[in-house]
Amino acid sequence: MHGELPKQIWAKTSARNRRYLTIGLIVIVTLVLAAFVFHSRQEAAKPPGGGGRNSGTMSIVPAVVSKGDIGISINALGTVTSLATVTIQSQISGQLMRIDFQEGQDVKKGDLLEEIDPRPYEAVLAQMKGQLARDDALLKGARVDLARYQVLAAQKAVPQQTLDTQVVLVAQDEGTVASDQGQVKAAEVNLVYCRILSPLDGRVGLRQVDQGNYVTPSEPNGLVVITQLQPISVLFTVPEDNLPAISARMQASAKLPATAYDRSGANKIADGVLQTFDSQIDPTTGTIKMRAQFSNEAKNLFPNQFVNIRLLVDTHKDVTVMPTAGIQRGVPGTFVYLVNSDNTVSVRKVVLGVTDGDRVEVQSGLAPGDRIVVDGADKLRDGAKIIVRASADNSNLPAPTKSSGNKRGSANGQRQ
Repeated sequence: MHGELPKQIWAKTSARNRRYLTIGLIVIVTLVLAAFVFHSRQEAAKPPGGGGRNSGTMSIVPAVVSKGDIGISINALGTVTSLATVTIQSQISGQLMRIDFQEGQDVKKGDLLEEIDPRPYEAVLAQMKGQLARDDALLKGARVDLARYQVLAAQKAVPQQTLDTQVVLVAQDEGTVASDQGQVKAAEVNLVYCRILSPLDGRVGLRQVDQGNYVTPSEPNGLVVITQLQPISVLFTVPEDNLPAISARMQASAKLPATAYDRSGANKIADGVLQTFDSQIDPTTGTIKMRAQFSNEAKNLFPNQFVNIRLLVDTHKDVTVMPTAGIQRGVPGTFVYLVNSDNTVSVRKVVLGVTDGDRVEVQSGLAPGDRIVVDGADKLRDGAKIIVRASADNSNLPAPTKSSGNKRGSANGQRQ
């Protein structure tokens, strides 16, 4: 009787509902099997002895706390700027007869760059010299007559008016000769301008005028641009809060090293020295401009290039340092896992100072020689047992003067 009841219910159920019931049963069975498999894998992944406190042994990598120097640095974004950029212009008008440089060539001060046709200016100079010679001869004759009239006037042989007229004539001739001498010098200068020389050491850019063209002093783009590359400077800005420390160091005649890195901040380009800073702070940004100078011997710095600047303001010498990888933060504050001699770890609260790349200054809480966990601290607890997977001694720490990759616009040397 009871066995026939489900059959009767099943028979009274429509075909569509029977199909839905079948699908639901299949889904339920599938979920149960999936939950069973997942639970089995989780149990297999647990370490022997369970996952409670001190119930498992963790594998860690330690590092040794050491003594060393650590720098206080400021990172900033800068723009390479030439110390001298000259647009070469012609001082006279004439046909460009010769171009004596190659585009992109390095030139020295006084090297010949271009030459303008000198023949018209040679002719003018010859004419001015001839006019000077004629007027100088007239001046000499007037002076001879003046000397004669002075003798005759003393003897009352000529009127005083004749002597006065001759004095005026000599003065006029002297003025004419002086004017002629000026014109000769002007013609000589114009003749010198026919040879265009480099005013500084630098790199020649692309020529703006080709040979054979008629050039004038009003060329809109000039003839060529020369840019000084050695030495070269970088302009960058730092927050106004950093100015007192920088100013104090410079007033103490300290040379602050500045290092230029590429856009990524990982590759060093050149080393330089901070030269000076601006006379006022930008009120809109709260920053101040600074200029660092680089010898640029390898010519890796180019005008208008964007670089990352790392300015070393000061150095804390012989302090306790540790890798930044060992820093932990939580309820106790800033702490590290100290490796004990019995292969356990303990939580040690620390007070940190400045950071320099992968290293940080420890002001209190650790001593040189202590070992701390730098890898594998995710599941550690106070008193947990550990297995040392590898030993990272002081040789694995970055050198004090070596900097890691900088992030654009960030500043190291800040308190933790």
